[in-house]
Amino acid sequence: MTYPEELSELIEEFQEIDDKMERLEMVFDLADEVIPFPPEQWTQASKVQGCQSEAHVKVDLQDGKVLLLSGADAKLVQGLMGILSIAINGSAPAQALLLSPNFAEEMGILNSLSPSRSNGFRNMFDKVMRDIRELD
Repeated sequence: MTYPEELSELIEEFQEIDDKMERLEMVFDLADEVIPFPPEQWTQASKVQGCQSEAHVKVDLQDGKVLLLSGADAKLVQGLMGILSIAINGSAPAQALLLSPNFAEEMGILNSLSPSRSNGFRNMFDKVMRDIRELD
């Protein structure tokens, strides 16, 4: 699959890191990439079900492009949201829907996470894709 340039570069960066802890540090740093979704706007509909943390996402369209707003009570989850933001923000909805969660495996982040965090990332990804489909 052809990824957006910024995501391709991020995948390469992660692939160059062999140390699991260093990879997790990088995920933490990516928490700054999220467009904040204020906690006072969180609802049951925005909640990522099956995530260990309190995590919420909202998908909007801005000038016909996907815009992901997100927030979580854990910095690691926020970092995973940052990765997903890099992957889809600025894409047309049809383009964003072509993305598969395999990019996270290519990065090597899923095997750096606990099984429940890895599952939470997949739930977040699936929710965002459902929300993009419902934009029309």
